[in-house]
Amino acid sequence: MRIALLGAGTVGYSVAALLCRNGHSVTVVDSNSEKIRQVNETLDVRGLHGSASQSSVLFQAGVGSCDLCLAVTGDDEVNMVSASMAKAMGAHRTVARVYAPVFRDLSTFDYQRHFRIDRLISLEHLSAMELARSIHHPGSVVLENLARGEIEVHEMLVSPKSKSLGKSIRDIALPGRVLVGSIVRDGESRIASAEDKIESGDRLTVIGTRKEVDAVRAKFCGDSGRRISVVIAGGGETGYHLARILETQRFHVSLFDTDRKRCDVLAGQLQETTIVHSDATRRASLEEERVGSADVFVACTGDDENNIMAAVEARDCGTQTVMALVSRPDYAQVVGKLGINVTVSPREVIAKQILGYLNTGPVISRTVLGNAGIAVLEIEVLEGAIVTEHVLAKIELPARCLIAAVMRHEFAFVPGGDDRLKPGDTVVVMVDEDEINSVVRQFGEET
Repeated sequence: MRIALLGAGTVGYSVAALLCRNGHSVTVVDSNSEKIRQVNETLDVRGLHGSASQSSVLFQAGVGSCDLCLAVTGDDEVNMVSASMAKAMGAHRTVARVYAPVFRDLSTFDYQRHFRIDRLISLEHLSAMELARSIHHPGSVVLENLARGEIEVHEMLVSPKSKSLGKSIRDIALPGRVLVGSIVRDGESRIASAEDKIESGDRLTVIGTRKEVDAVRAKFCGDSGRRISVVIAGGGETGYHLARILETQRFHVSLFDTDRKRCDVLAGQLQETTIVHSDATRRASLEEERVGSADVFVACTGDDENNIMAAVEARDCGTQTVMALVSRPDYAQVVGKLGINVTVSPREVIAKQILGYLNTGPVISRTVLGNAGIAVLEIEVLEGAIVTEHVLAKIELPARCLIAAVMRHEFAFVPGGDDRLKPGDTVVVMVDEDEINSVVRQFGEET
């Protein structure tokens, strides 16, 4: 694939190296001549010195004929403007990295749709999602955010006390906008059908809006039991997003930060999280707040060394599970020896996300749910596609396929059999990996 990469900083360089290893043709643009010299000398790419927000530079980079344009500079506004320009100049897909949460908040303004960008991604939010996946618990956790965050995929473990045991999915009376996407039973995964009966120990993926999914937890998880205590060190964007994901009835979340003003902001944004103005990298602070009694400690400050030291101190205080956000790859061998249970690397997180965008045809992104062999595709509905000819109930899709959500204009919804897809819609599809091509053909062509 032909890929234009705008930005050669830490993230941009690591993405460029990844794309080179996968055999793609890459052009890197950056306003820093030294960074361009570095990528030209160390990577098999074409480096171009110039501002990513200037049309002449984008023209030289060949964005008009590229398959994918990735804007990952350190400036949110430059990323959005350059990605928007690249799309207008003919790029097939465009992705812009943003830091500020406001750019992904649809409640005030839809930046993505306004600028015609295919995807806005936040490295901090992605890192928080990865940390959330690693937290062991008996309830549910968000696995993915789909349809620009309006639709979520949660994983739920069916409790022996669940009132749904022995009932088919059809008879459970789920809200109209909630679907059970897949079932993992005895180590085997499959797309769920309306006739599947719920058994204790089943692991379900449940799809819907956050509010609606929260409302059906009791049907599968039964009595919530003891709340799991999670302590988060660092009130930056990663810590904020992690707290937002976890602050449900299943968790008691405390978030530490050393900045009083930041604590005040967080207190206004996180309704179910306890905000603590304290330094979580100091042993005395951890002991004073009794962090040793917590089930999970997560260090996600902006400094690798502080994260590692805080996690080690929390472990020594008695915390059962400790995690840390670690950016430097050369620390990977160290943290395991220090007794840190889980580390998450933002570089690896962004690499995984970028690989999901390397698609052709109508497919926007592709994600695999763990080791389940089930893919989650976001597909653009093109003019004249077969899927627009009938209502969903009459579309000839594989049996192991589920249309989980539809994004249309400013809103997303879980469709029913009487709904009909329209050109311009973005559709979220869950399908067995070996059936992907037969599904994509309905939207245009094989991947």
